Amino acid sequence: MTDDKNSRESAVVLLSGGIDSYTTAALAREEGYLLYAISFDYAQRHRRELHHAAVIAHKIGVEKHLVVKLNLRDIGGSALTDDIDVPKDAAPGKIGGQIPITYVPARNTIFLSVALAWAEKLGANRIFIGANAVDYSGYPDCRPAFIEAFEKMANLATKAGVEGQGIRIEAPLINLSKAQIITRGLKLGLDYSLSLSCYDPDDDSRACGQCESCVLRHKGFVEAKADDPTIYRHPPRE
Repeated sequence: MTDDKNSRESAVVLLSGGIDSYTTAALAREEGYLLYAISFDYAQRHRRELHHAAVIAHKIGVEKHLVVKLNLRDIGGSALTDDIDVPKDAAPGKIGGQIPITYVPARNTIFLSVALAWAEKLGANRIFIGANAVDYSGYPDCRPAFIEAFEKMANLATKAGVEGQGIRIEAPLINLSKAQIITRGLKLGLDYSLSLSCYDPDDDSRACGQCESCVLRHKGFVEAKADDPTIYRHPPRE
């Protein structure tokens, strides 16, 4: 792809403000796409992540950053959208063995559907998502089978797909460990202090250090032999 904007393809990237979406956006930028970032204010407990998504979107240099409001608290059923405590102090080796209470019902299906609508309106034939099925909490909508099935559905359900233009769902981190993701990001010069992964941060973006997301994040830095720039309220369990 050339540096001329008029000749570059556009892509929508789901941007949560965490390590995985930050790295995914950077990889898409590296491939030369004009990036349109989409984030979701879904009444999540950790909506502080939206501040970090905005910072990252500016840092990456996206064409536009769209924040869509969806009140998933009306549905509930998750520690992230309901009056349920976020689980703390899980051992790293125990994470991912079963679907945790932090799973938000159909979240990635909902987010990808909205991103699909925006991509079709923009004429973008790529949607990037930072889904990962290695060092993750066990969410069913982060698996390769889900990504493949959604892509098939997207091309059956849209005007662009029916007319043969095709929309691809790109999940470049799907088979990488957190350490591999961090290593790739650091090679791209990413500043991970701009990101937030915690499910229960305070108003100053200090991570709790005890939720599954904090544990997996810190484990990734340790295994990557890289300094963890995260400010934790409590040291993560190793």
